[in-house]
Amino acid sequence: MRHLLQLSVTILTCAMLTTVLAQSAGGPPAWAYPMNPPGFKPTPDDGALRHVTGSSLSLTLSQVNNRFFASDWHPEDHPPLPGVVAHGREPDVLACGFCHRSDGPGGPESADLMGLPESYILQQIADFKAGTRQGSVQSRIPAKLMSSIAKAITTDDAKAAATYFSSVRPRSIIRVVEADTAPKVHVTSWFLAAVPDGEREPIGQRIIEVPDDLAQYISRDSRSRFTAYVPVGSIERGKELANNAGKTVQCGSCHGIDLNGEGAIPGIAGRSPTYIFRQLYDFKHGTRSGPGGEVMKPIVETLSVDDMISLAAYASSLAP
Repeated sequence: MRHLLQLSVTILTCAMLTTVLAQSAGGPPAWAYPMNPPGFKPTPDDGALRHVTGSSLSLTLSQVNNRFFASDWHPEDHPPLPGVVAHGREPDVLACGFCHRSDGPGGPESADLMGLPESYILQQIADFKAGTRQGSVQSRIPAKLMSSIAKAITTDDAKAAATYFSSVRPRSIIRVVEADTAPKVHVTSWFLAAVPDGEREPIGQRIIEVPDDLAQYISRDSRSRFTAYVPVGSIERGKELANNAGKTVQCGSCHGIDLNGEGAIPGIAGRSPTYIFRQLYDFKHGTRSGPGGEVMKPIVETLSVDDMISLAAYASSLAP
């Protein structure tokens, strides 16, 4: 079994390297836009009941992977779930809590919705529906799903979801670590995970964000935590850029001094650095437009990949 697992990881890693080459040469960085390797299939359900720490709930893998079911392991952590968050509306509107988890923390592949302004969430749904918010790698499933859901969701359901997630108090689920090396990774379900043997490699020009407990995150536990490895010196450099080191507009002038948001402007402190980087990259390259994109594009046009890595590392290191 161990040899089979090692062979599986090797195949996944080779497939990821192929994707890296395909997305290199000036294209979107593969580490920020992970693509499931060809032929990828989720782990089959063995019928065993799954459990997570701090919950009395028991769920099978099939239940966890049901797109019209939010695995609500900790109902005491949040207000009652609206129907659209808990179950969606078949056949076209997935449960919001399926991708974003029951109280909205999401992960590197999906937005952290906790405490975002209601009007901002509704605007993003409108942008996805209009096609003005896309990703720089348009074949990635998470963004494609959001576009199809936005086209099918009712006004009332969108309002219920936005009101709910905006009411959840943001909390930190990320530990940002500066390092010369990071875990070697493979791609699973559109995010990165550390290979089982603990092998490390030079971090290079990347952010490597992985779940601390892969099984817990696959179970869609909203209490899952992540470690994001970032290049040495990037947090301080990001702070300088955020405070306007002569290269762009001061981030706090819109997002607040502590980057926790201002009015209808979203807070970006403490959110996934991979996700933040992806948004900066999409703004710069025009694949995320709409009202927010029109404001952000001229601000990020002068930023390099290193600049965006540093800004994402800094924002993520702050308390939400």
